[in-house]
Amino acid sequence: MIRWVALDGFHRVVAIAREAEDEEPDAWRALTRFVVQAAAELRLATWLSVWFASTWAELQEDPENRRLRQILLKILDRLVRRAQADGDLRPDVDTGDLALMIALLLRPVPGLRAELTQRSADRCLALMLDGLRARDDAQPLPDREIAVTDLEPGA
Repeated sequence: MIRWVALDGFHRVVAIAREAEDEEPDAWRALTRFVVQAAAELRLATWLSVWFASTWAELQEDPENRRLRQILLKILDRLVRRAQADGDLRPDVDTGDLALMIALLLRPVPGLRAELTQRSADRCLALMLDGLRARDDAQPLPDREIAVTDLEPGA
């Protein structure tokens, strides 16, 4: 049951990414559309990973889950590279940075009311996207970028 729910959600997230990439006039708009629209689906997957940690660990080895993850990361990577080439996304951010920021942002905060969790996540997504914009006065980020390869098991 959890596997089905998770994979169904992941299929929807990949569809959202594909549609954003295909339909938006530029990479920044596609990237922001993906993040905003996929947040609900990704939030469910993130909460499932907290509530059913052992089942979630097994799902990470699922071939369909791995296939969908690779597709999603490739689309996201293309959007990141294009948005940087257009000068809209900070040059010191990599795809892994973005994937981790989204995952961390959508994790439930213990003890926070559900309504406030939703509101705060939406606000934090907007703040995150604003902080990702390329600006001349942006503060340098510590350490090096987190790449997709850094997210691979055993990396």
